[in-house]
Amino acid sequence: MDYKLELIILPVSDVERAKAFYDKLDWRLDVDIKGEDGFRAVHYTPTGSAASIIISNGLTDAAPGSTRGTYLVVDDVEAARADIAARGIEITEVFHEAEGGIPSVKTDGRTPGLAPERASYFSFAIFQDPDGNEFILQEITTRFPGRV
Repeated sequence: MDYKLELIILPVSDVERAKAFYDKLDWRLDVDIKGEDGFRAVHYTPTGSAASIIISNGLTDAAPGSTRGTYLVVDDVEAARADIAARGIEITEVFHEAEGGIPSVKTDGRTPGLAPERASYFSFAIFQDPDGNEFILQEITTRFPGRV
């Protein structure tokens, strides 16, 4: 049985403001649903992704901006970071963890720049939408065995 990650719901406080942000990323707009009592859900698919996001003010009881650690895998984290910054979106500088590994809520181990020898899986940059939902860019150039 295959289990394919399809969709992540991102709670937002102001869908129109969030939509303007995601439009700047130039992700594919799939659906924009408006319902009763101000309900709205907007479905986007990041460029090159099989999985999508929905920004909404009523699909979950999670607090707006509470989604953390949503990874966006890229071939070149420096180029992806530059692209996002050029769109007027605040994003961290590229960094790696001093001890290796992936970013955590602790920022004291972050070291500026690419991972040593540009090791696949270990270079990052982080940005957030207007509510604080977090995306982590992760550079992967060579996959671990068994991954596609």
